[in-house]
Amino acid sequence: MDFAKLLFPDFSLILCGWLVCRYTALNRTVWIQVEALVYYFLFPVLLFQSIVRSPLDVGATSSLIVAGVLTGLAGIGLAYYLPRLPLLRRHIDRRDHAASAQVAFRFNSFIGLALAERLAGPQGLQLIAVLIGFCVPLFNIGAVWPMARDSGSHFGAALARNPLIIGTAAGLSANLLGLHIPGWLEPTVSRIGATSIALGLMAAGAGMQFGSLANGKFLAASVLTIKHLLLPVIALAAALLLRLDAAQTTILLAFSALPTASSCYVLAAKMGYNGPYVAALVTLSTVAAGFSLPFALGVLGTLRP
Repeated sequence: MDFAKLLFPDFSLILCGWLVCRYTALNRTVWIQVEALVYYFLFPVLLFQSIVRSPLDVGATSSLIVAGVLTGLAGIGLAYYLPRLPLLRRHIDRRDHAASAQVAFRFNSFIGLALAERLAGPQGLQLIAVLIGFCVPLFNIGAVWPMARDSGSHFGAALARNPLIIGTAAGLSANLLGLHIPGWLEPTVSRIGATSIALGLMAAGAGMQFGSLANGKFLAASVLTIKHLLLPVIALAAALLLRLDAAQTTILLAFSALPTASSCYVLAAKMGYNGPYVAALVTLSTVAAGFSLPFALGVLGTLRP
C-alpha cells in the first residue's frame, strides 16, 4: 500500500491553509472564526457520523476493544509522565506539555476509516468503528484533562462543555440504541463531515508556526516518539496478549500508527493554549505516519498471529 498517497491529501490541505493565511487577505482574523466553526459544529457532526454509521458488535470485538483501550491508556500514561522524566523535566514547558500531550495518543479517524477499508474491506470498517466508538471518548477526556487542570478550570465542566466529547457520546449512545441517520439526511451529514476535515486541516496550517518548535523540540520529539514508535509496539503486545485474530491485529496496528487528530490544534487553540505549536506537531505527525504505518503493518505485522 502506498501510504504517501494516503497521507498526501491531509498534508496538502495543511500546506494550503498555511499559504492562504500568509499570502492572501484571508489572514488570522478569518481563520479564528473558522476554528470556532470547526470546533463547535463541524467536528462534532463528523464524530457522530463516524460512530453511528456502522453497528458496534461489542460481543464479537470485546478483545479488540480492550486492546485498543489498553493501548490508548498506555499512550496517555506515557504522555502525562514526560515532565517527570529527569532528563526532560527542565526542557519541557508546563503549558506546552498540557496542550501537546494529546498529540501522543489521539488519532485521525478519517484516515483510519479510509485505511481500514483498504486493508480489510467492510470488516475493517466495522472494526475501526468499534475502536473509534470506544476510544474517542477516552482520548478526548485524556486530551482535555491536562489543559483543564493547568488552567484551573473545573474538569467536569470542561468535559460537559466540550463539543467533541458531546458529539462522540451522542454517537456512541445512538449506535448502542440502534439509531441511524435517516437516508434523506445522510448526504447532508456526510458533506458536513467532509467539510470539517478540510477546514480543520487548513485551520491547522493557518495557525502553524514552526519557529515555536525551537523552544519545545524535546517535548515535540517525545510526544511523536510515543505516538509513532512506542504505541505500535504496545499495540502488538496487546494483540498477542489478548490473542486477536489476524484481521483485528491488522486494524489495531494501523489504528496505533495513525497520524494524530487534526482537531488537536483546534482544541488547544480554543482552550487558550499554544495553538501554533500544536499545529506544527499535527503536521509533523502527518509526515511521521508515512513511516510509522509501514513499520506497524510491515515490520510488526509479520509478528502477528
